[in-house]
Amino acid sequence: MTNSNPVIVKVSGPLVVASNMEKAKMYEVVRVGDEKLVGEIIRLEKGNASIQVYEETAGVGPGEPVLLTGQTLSVELGPGLLESIYDGIQRPLAILEEESGHFLARGIDAPGLDQTKKWDFVSTVSEGDTVSEGDVLGTVQETALILHKIMVPVGIINAKVEKIESGHFKVSDTIAVLDNKGKKENIAMRQFWPIRNARKATSKQLPSEPLVTGCRSIDMFFPLTKGGAACIPGPFGAGKTVTQQGLAKYCDAQVIVYIGCGERGNEMTEVLNDFPHLIDPNSGEPLMKRTVLIANTSNMPVAAREASVYTGITIAEYYRDMGYNVALMADSTSRWAEAMREMSGRLEEMPGEEGYPAYLGSKTAEFYERAGLVKCLGSDDRVGSLTVIGAVSPPGGDLSEPVSQNTLRVTKTYWGLDSKLSYQRHFPAINWLKSYSLYLPNLEVYMKDNIASDYWEVRETAMGLLQEEAKLEEIVRLVGPDALSTREKLVLLVAKSIREDYLYQDSFDPEDAYIIPAKQYQMLKTIVTLYEEGMKLVDREEFDFNLVSELPVIIKLGRIKEVAADDIAGFEKVRSEIVKEIGAL
Repeated sequence: MTNSNPVIVKVSGPLVVASNMEKAKMYEVVRVGDEKLVGEIIRLEKGNASIQVYEETAGVGPGEPVLLTGQTLSVELGPGLLESIYDGIQRPLAILEEESGHFLARGIDAPGLDQTKKWDFVSTVSEGDTVSEGDVLGTVQETALILHKIMVPVGIINAKVEKIESGHFKVSDTIAVLDNKGKKENIAMRQFWPIRNARKATSKQLPSEPLVTGCRSIDMFFPLTKGGAACIPGPFGAGKTVTQQGLAKYCDAQVIVYIGCGERGNEMTEVLNDFPHLIDPNSGEPLMKRTVLIANTSNMPVAAREASVYTGITIAEYYRDMGYNVALMADSTSRWAEAMREMSGRLEEMPGEEGYPAYLGSKTAEFYERAGLVKCLGSDDRVGSLTVIGAVSPPGGDLSEPVSQNTLRVTKTYWGLDSKLSYQRHFPAINWLKSYSLYLPNLEVYMKDNIASDYWEVRETAMGLLQEEAKLEEIVRLVGPDALSTREKLVLLVAKSIREDYLYQDSFDPEDAYIIPAKQYQMLKTIVTLYEEGMKLVDREEFDFNLVSELPVIIKLGRIKEVAADDIAGFEKVRSEIVKEIGAL
């Protein structure tokens, strides 16, 4: 009599092939081997299933059993997500450490949410009310910063609230009973959602509000909208991780999801050590009170990298559905793509460019398309946004490689990091000649109405000076500065001030690390005033340009960042001094 139970027939690194899998479904979670390792079915063929295992498979051999769970890989959503640190498949690392020590044992498991902690649930609907998917049944004060909204699960339409009560409940306790067309639905504070499916929303809207980061290079020249998608490609050492950590700390999103996908362990250790002690500059509370961290370092099983980005973005969508502005940092999507390439190779699929799977482009687009500004499900007109910022680590800084190219196709903001700038200790090392943002038209009205009516004119003038400076530097290198006209010398002087006094930002200086958009505008307008006033003199034949470069006000421009953000009179005073000193020439 033959054994009809699922058994392993082949092991190839993180890929395991099992037979007798006729009852299995695609993307079903299974338990592999005697140690019950977590795996996910990624191919079904003639009763055989290919399984990617999210744990180390050393020692696993043919003949060991495979257990079907009947569930797809899902995340547990509910109060307690914030301040948590998970691995790529939502196992809380703190709990795993308690059970197995610093080195995680194989086959170990733990629920994503604390099943014993009780939360204070406050109902916002009454018995007899009619509710549908996305409607808020009640709230839980999850942290000092975030009010967690318990929503009706997707798929329930026009159900009657039979029972609901406020009180202290665990996430698995029933807090409401709904009559869904004669079927009783017991609603708990937690719900499960398959990570590979985008969460539903009523509609997508055109984003029109900037994600304020406090970084002058980004906010002024290459802004990103709330609900937009951006990429940060750059070679090793250019500052991708530091830039993303800065964005996570300072951006004005209400919830942060930070995914360390395949990065070096020391970088992720720095995040895990620093974030619990950082203070959110927008609220004064610890940053972790609005943050979820997902750590899947390069020494962790490769298949879990592929799951980690989906785990993170599903958690981010959940908070977006509550009406919050959420920012997701994925560092780095190149490691995610490399995990896909390894699994594709072991599956013996036809390789695409540079060995990446042929579906790399569609998977990348599918991930970034989950960003957006949406009208959330529910009857209360909630609007939430999910902003996705992905770092890309092209080998040797070569942006022509497939991951960079596929990412650039689907993101509308590109912050190109330059190793030359980082070697010059110019941070953030965002190259102002290569970077771009396609969200400028979306923000035109917002900036004029909320910052200044001439906001865009000031930005365009400054950007034009930086571009012209790059051309003039070639001339200076070839024939020297004496060949330049007076106007060209003025361009170089002002562009240098923009680079050194404006674009350079000291992350160790608390006053300079985060600058509000209004102060960014005032600083740049002051520098541009030097150019506009100087242009009134350049056509005079007897004019000596050296007099401009020696003006006392030039030194004040170098300290313009020291003027307080709300001291409009201070900026106007410097501008009036520029007018006065140049006028005296």
